[in-house]
Amino acid sequence: MTLPLFDIQPALTGKRVLLRPLVVADYDGLFAVASDREIWAMHPIRDRYKREVFDDFFGDAIASQGAFAVLDTATGEIIGCTRFANYDAVADQIEIGWTFFATAYWRTGVNRDVKALMLDYVFQFVQTVVFQVGANNFRSRTAVERLGGKLVLEHKRDHGGQLHDYTTYHLTREDALSGALSASLG
Repeated sequence: MTLPLFDIQPALTGKRVLLRPLVVADYDGLFAVASDREIWAMHPIRDRYKREVFDDFFGDAIASQGAFAVLDTATGEIIGCTRFANYDAVADQIEIGWTFFATAYWRTGVNRDVKALMLDYVFQFVQTVVFQVGANNFRSRTAVERLGGKLVLEHKRDHGGQLHDYTTYHLTREDALSGALSASLG
């Protein structure tokens, strides 16, 4: 049996969401979502709703070549963004992060749907998924823990010369298949 080739930025389609490669033309739609201050209230970089701060985030996302626009399949509208990054074939792991959604999609299961699509895809190629979450971002930490992520490290990360408290979680293929996502994953 031949495994598919690993593509860090595939199109992934579910019942409610479509993840497709983020492109420059997505800027206005994604900024319209990101300009909501509430999205960033628990994030280490709380002013990402400002255009000049978002510009750096968006530029990094495009340059990463692993970022996705998340679209609502019913409306075709951009509702958020997420990313694969820091693929390490030797360590057999990849990071999922930089995820945010319009507040209208919070507590609707969209995050779970997005992560299930991403995990189902990426666990064909890696053993471990890494999530780095701001230490005080309890909303995101709870979401990662509900996926089955296990806290492995508390540390500091530098953002533009300022240190911020972070946590690192790991989710292994086995934990995902035996845990909370088992019904969603193949």
